[in-house]
Amino acid sequence: MPAPPFFQSAGRGDLKFWGEDDGPTVVVWKSLSESEQEQWSKKMGKSKDWVGWCRSRKKDEEQRPFEVDGKEISTRNKQAKPKVGEKMDKKEGKGQSVRLKARWRQGNIKCAVSEEYASCWVHPDCHVADEQKAALKKAAGVTGDKDECQVRLKGRERDYWMVTEIVMLGGYGVQGQVMAGDGSDKQGKMGAGYNKLRRKKKKQQCKVGREEEGSSSHRPELAAFFLALRATLIEEPLLFLCDNQSLLKAVNR
Repeated sequence: MPAPPFFQSAGRGDLKFWGEDDGPTVVVWKSLSESEQEQWSKKMGKSKDWVGWCRSRKKDEEQRPFEVDGKEISTRNKQAKPKVGEKMDKKEGKGQSVRLKARWRQGNIKCAVSEEYASCWVHPDCHVADEQKAALKKAAGVTGDKDECQVRLKGRERDYWMVTEIVMLGGYGVQGQVMAGDGSDKQGKMGAGYNKLRRKKKKQQCKVGREEEGSSSHRPELAAFFLALRATLIEEPLLFLCDNQSLLKAVNR
């Protein structure tokens, strides 16, 4: 269930995961089955507070209900073809706008270039300011190599950040240092690093061990934790975020 938890309710068809079935609705059309699409189309005719995200219709396809009774406010075009001499990996290209297929099997959180057009639809009576349309188009067309993780605890993004794991751990309220660290073991080369929450420029990374010694995934994880400890005063509280079970077991000892 990929629905962000800041929505007041979420579900599929008659099945409700949480909340009540009222108020404005956001629908991802492609994720619904044919029966669910038909069911939602009936509800759509009784409401004006809905937003539909979908793959843009091809010329030989029939119109969908929201295309007949709604209006399109945004369209995301396919990524432009690479220029002469520029290489682009289809699986992990620049766009990074959709998840890779079967990503749960590989544990891969990277995104891939979208192979399809996408569009956003609303009720004809829904007024969307030009500034909002421009912001939506700009966000959909971002071509950065990575998501820029910028914590914003004020404004409309607060609802998103306040339900993340670090908040559940009390990370943003800790009166001390909050750090996140990670280690890597790639092709026999190990590295480790950490990053501080309140000092964005304060980060450190290093090479771990020598190639002739061999490598392991456990050693660089410990090294990242060691770097964070070394950068923290003894009297300072420290919340260290990691994703390695062996490190947690080592600390518990």
